[in-house]
Amino acid sequence: MNIVLVSSDSALRRLCGDILRTFVNPWQLSVASPEDCPPDGDFYIWDNPAGMEIPTRLERPAKHLFLVNRNEVSTFYQGLGGAEANILLKPVTRASLSAFLGMAVSAFHERLSTTTSLRADRDEILQCLIQSNLKLQEYDQDRTNFLARAVHDFRAPLTATCGYCGLLLSEALGPVNDDQKEVLRRMQHSIKRLSRMASAMFELSVGRQVKRKPDLREADIRDCVEQALHEVTPFADGKRIAVTVDLETPPAPLHIEPGQIEQVIVNLLDNACKFTPRGGEIDIRGYSYFWERRALRHSSLPEGERRNQNSRVANAYRIDIRDSGPQIPWEHLESIFEEYTSYAGGQDRSGGGLGLAICRMMVTQHEGRVWGENTDHGPRFSFVLPLHSTGAGKTELREAGAAQLSGVV
Repeated sequence: MNIVLVSSDSALRRLCGDILRTFVNPWQLSVASPEDCPPDGDFYIWDNPAGMEIPTRLERPAKHLFLVNRNEVSTFYQGLGGAEANILLKPVTRASLSAFLGMAVSAFHERLSTTTSLRADRDEILQCLIQSNLKLQEYDQDRTNFLARAVHDFRAPLTATCGYCGLLLSEALGPVNDDQKEVLRRMQHSIKRLSRMASAMFELSVGRQVKRKPDLREADIRDCVEQALHEVTPFADGKRIAVTVDLETPPAPLHIEPGQIEQVIVNLLDNACKFTPRGGEIDIRGYSYFWERRALRHSSLPEGERRNQNSRVANAYRIDIRDSGPQIPWEHLESIFEEYTSYAGGQDRSGGGLGLAICRMMVTQHEGRVWGENTDHGPRFSFVLPLHSTGAGKTELREAGAAQLSGVV
């Protein structure tokens, strides 16, 4: 199946490729501009079509998906002359785009074996569902905007309360005995966790609406790990969890936004502490990683995402956080990173879809990748970040960057 993406947005291209790699059916993703859009595509994705020259008559409306800003929907429909169209409101979510692409791939293969009359009936039902879906998207955006405003208001009193605890711990207002200090420290830790959850909800809500690039600068990953450990140490000590750290020095500088990567590590460690049994262990490893070589295993990668030559230089740095908690059901290893999703039960690693969803959002903003897997010694969550070089390996690392859409192991 040939899927044509009419867009200049590299992030959208990465997202489409990432989603399509989870499908069993064969596919090919190609990127085009409105001027050189191929006529033989099996499915078309039009990004921000309000400013494009698109066909006035669509051969089959079901073959086209339009990504439209909410305030441009009416104008877009007028430009189509009232024709029916599949619309996803921008900014698109991974879940909604995945659902539409899955539907398109399935419909394409069904058309090869379905009679004309059955296809017509199905398409009519599908159009009704699409119109209902458009309304649901509008309601979802309204709900998200309200949630963002509410969570923003929560953050100020949480910050103030945390500051008051710190003030009391410093004994600036008078002496405090050891038992009171311990209670205040536990209160402060709980408030910080609640504040992180509020920040995660706010980032997830606002992240869809505002495209934000991280403030990249050269930083030491050890500092991020040490600060994250400082945040979760009270939680780990309370359960007598042994934490081991083994970080190799990156072969080239890491350009990151330290606050974001620290938040990613805090979320993963917080998750690990929560599910590690009392007296268990958490292992943190950091090492160089040949990420681009994973891309060569995926024959369905678009041409622009494949390496043309081998690299002798590691192009990424990988962090593994393994704990001795229970295994994650394999069918949920990917869904636990979705927003506001869970697989229920007492061993739900998704945490309601907050901590892990914010991890994926932040790592993706760094053009990296985060995932989870089970090992013989317990679940392991990993993420990779691209390396930057100023020496002889700079050319190879830059070429490797074109392959950073690869899947994981």
